[in-house]
Amino acid sequence: MNAKDLKDSILQLAIKGKLVEQREEEGTAKELLKKIQVEKKQLVKEGKIKKSKALSEIKDDEIPFDIPENWEWVRVGAVGSWSAGATPLRSNPEYYGGKIPWLKTGDLNDGYITEVPEFITEEAVNKTAVRLNPMGSVLMAMYGATIGKLGILNIEATTNQACCACIPYSIVDNKFLFYFLRSQRSVYIKMGAGGAQPNISKTKIVNSIMPLPPLEEQKRIVVKIEELLPYVDKYDAAYSEVEELNKKFPEDMQKSILQYAVQGKLVEQREEDGTAEDLFNQIQEEKKKMIKEGKIKKTKKLPEITDDEIPYDIPDSWKWVRFTDIFKINPRNNVSDELGVSFIPMALIDDGYLSNFAYEVRPWGDIKKGYTHFQDGDIVMAKITPCFQNLKSALMMNLENGIGAGTTELHVLRSYSNICREFFMWFIKSPIFVSTCEKNMTGTAGQKRVPTDVLKSYVVPLPPSAEQKRIVAKIEELLFYTQRLVK
Repeated sequence: MNAKDLKDSILQLAIKGKLVEQREEEGTAKELLKKIQVEKKQLVKEGKIKKSKALSEIKDDEIPFDIPENWEWVRVGAVGSWSAGATPLRSNPEYYGGKIPWLKTGDLNDGYITEVPEFITEEAVNKTAVRLNPMGSVLMAMYGATIGKLGILNIEATTNQACCACIPYSIVDNKFLFYFLRSQRSVYIKMGAGGAQPNISKTKIVNSIMPLPPLEEQKRIVVKIEELLPYVDKYDAAYSEVEELNKKFPEDMQKSILQYAVQGKLVEQREEDGTAEDLFNQIQEEKKKMIKEGKIKKTKKLPEITDDEIPYDIPDSWKWVRFTDIFKINPRNNVSDELGVSFIPMALIDDGYLSNFAYEVRPWGDIKKGYTHFQDGDIVMAKITPCFQNLKSALMMNLENGIGAGTTELHVLRSYSNICREFFMWFIKSPIFVSTCEKNMTGTAGQKRVPTDVLKSYVVPLPPSAEQKRIVAKIEELLFYTQRLVK
């Protein structure tokens, strides 16, 4: 339950007579209604309020819930003098710029109103339909998006026509009325629905019904509500903090899983898996053979990895290598121009901890120039901000005829044999890789990229081949559960 629901529950308990106990010595609301009628007649006699049309009797099918025996159901119009405001003619300069506060619905704050930004003159009060409402008056918005918004005047003020004001009778607690109206906001909003401009009228407000307790019980209810609301505010702060943690938890968990994976802490090491040194040597022999056969070109040897390049400890059976030691970076394809292949714009590669993509089919001749080349089994990663930070990367699989091309803002990693490509696809989504590449991006703000040289020389951990596969299986098992948390 969030804070709003908790506050609504407190108010519902209050207006149903379940928040405080009933006390026989406080009398009954029936007695209170008699006193209201006496007071109302006296105010009419003194010319302080106008005689109003009698309100209709409340029918049984209007009553939404049971109330204590000493309470009474009444029309809202029975508890005070209600009036809508008005807007003095704007074109008359003698009406504005005076000292009398003139309140609009946007000034309502669901609390005490101590100041408003606009003022009218005494002449406006005397010559227009505005009413000067005393301190303690309860205000409610009737139009538009602010329907049901409330305020209690801590100053004398007039209002515009979108605001209805109640001067409660002396034996009705204005704060009890305020909290009742607050509890019914959704009811009043529904009353105003259906038109081009949602609105309720003073007539609808005064003819709605409310439960009325004895005066002393009204006051005790208000005290109890205001005793509880600060705790609700504290609960709200704590709830919001927990909600924020809940939102962050799956993302933080995903990052932690990948970080543990690339540090060799996600699965155990097994002696029978051999060592990464053996795997590295196999890859180097494969590269030499491919160079000899003319399948790839010999590349410039990069410098040995120094201790200050190593970001963290890895298991003894692992080995630090550079990406270019174990991958071909941004290779080119050589296929027939007529061949139908996959074309993948950046928008068709999913963000986040997935490896999903979609593609269009185009002839190779239409896209072989000016685009990035890839094929089944390649890893592609966005190199431009913010796509890179959004983890737009994927393992290319099931391409049309096994071949594809796409946006120029991709880097492509094409592995040699015995490399578990899925392991390195997860590696480039890991927080250590993303943060390191971010620091080495080049270009202007909003157009920063991961340079090819940074990718080629990047120092990456190489586990034994069998362990790579076990790590991938564990990552995918755990990420499945984190994805369920996101939903």
